[in-house]
Amino acid sequence: MKFIKITTITFAAATSLLLISCGEKKAPVDSANTEQADVTPYPLDICVVSGEKLGSMGEPHVFVHNGQQIKQCCDSCEPKFKKNPEKYLKMIKEGKTGANKHMHKH
Repeated sequence: MKFIKITTITFAAATSLLLISCGEKKAPVDSANTEQADVTPYPLDICVVSGEKLGSMGEPHVFVHNGQQIKQCCDSCEPKFKKNPEKYLKMIKEGKTGANKHMHKH
């Protein structure tokens, strides 16, 4: 009987640790879960890279960079953003955009 109680307690503890450790992993943040307290919402209605209106090319491409939610007109703008994120983060903070510096052909 003592063996069964110890096994049950050990199993319960192991299950709890597994659930806790899984909860610590941060999943990629998408538009559905960017309402977290540690994520600053994207303040613009246009893509900071291209200057295109968000939604003009379908659903905006959304990701989080260093706690700042980023919304872009399409996923092809993300590599350009990631080449110089400080530039674009400054532009977001100042309310500026890329003002159609590169046009998309979809």
